[in-house]
Amino acid sequence: MTATSPSSPGRRRRTLVAATALLGLLAGGSPIAHAADDSYQRGPDPTEESIEAPLGSFAVEQEVVPRSGATGFGGGTIYYPTDTSEGTFGAVAVSPGYTGDQSTMSWYGPRLASRGFVVFTIDTLTPYDQPDSRAGQLLAALDHLSTEPAVRDRLDPDRRAVMGHSMGGGGSLRATVDDPSLKASIPLTPWHTVRDWSAVRTPTLIIGAENDAVAPVSSHSEPFYESLPGSPDKAYLELAGAGHLAPNTDDTTIAKSSIAWLKRFVDEDVRYDRFLCPPPSGSEIAEYRDTCPIG
Repeated sequence: MTATSPSSPGRRRRTLVAATALLGLLAGGSPIAHAADDSYQRGPDPTEESIEAPLGSFAVEQEVVPRSGATGFGGGTIYYPTDTSEGTFGAVAVSPGYTGDQSTMSWYGPRLASRGFVVFTIDTLTPYDQPDSRAGQLLAALDHLSTEPAVRDRLDPDRRAVMGHSMGGGGSLRATVDDPSLKASIPLTPWHTVRDWSAVRTPTLIIGAENDAVAPVSSHSEPFYESLPGSPDKAYLELAGAGHLAPNTDDTTIAKSSIAWLKRFVDEDVRYDRFLCPPPSGSEIAEYRDTCPIG
């Protein structure tokens, strides 16, 4: 169910009604306030049911940023929690892949924002931009959030992350080299001509696809993962039987791991450790490698 509300010219805003904290209670969790001062826990205690649900405990609103209102990227849509009673939220910028637009990444918006993140699914300057250009555009989009009236007061500008599909995934890797202050990175079936990412200093979850013919895991995701340093943490999830475009469709396995990764490293929320270590398994996962982010 959606409800519309007026917004400034050239923009539109919609409210997405997410599951309430009652969902967490019914699934065995409980609403919480702030935890320790050095953590940014948001939302109820997670359960298997709650982390796999299509929506989390926060109601979500969205704001369209037109291309004409963007600098350094092609505009996009911001998804953000409406409730700020638990504090500010970390930011996640998401890039599409080669020839794609923000619509291919739109399902990440409400899925992640309803867990307590400000999520910006972007359009690139052109559909053909290469990975390093997409890296700069992801960082420009994160910078935009700090000045965007709809979200700047609910945003923690020190807790930022990037995600991207294909060339956007390669852009996510490059963005962490260009800006080591990023708290997390999730390249999705990433493509890049560079194979050595030993300079990365950001916790990185790479999601590959077993049957990817565009960016085969043997020449992309796997060597990318192996080149990453062991510290900070890293993980590699390979989707069983999936192809290159798997991240463009709503997928519980991708969502569950992405939520856990962002919660653990953007929010420093150790409640999500159990979804990452011991390694997740199941028929949807062909392989999983990690450094077990506990502690």
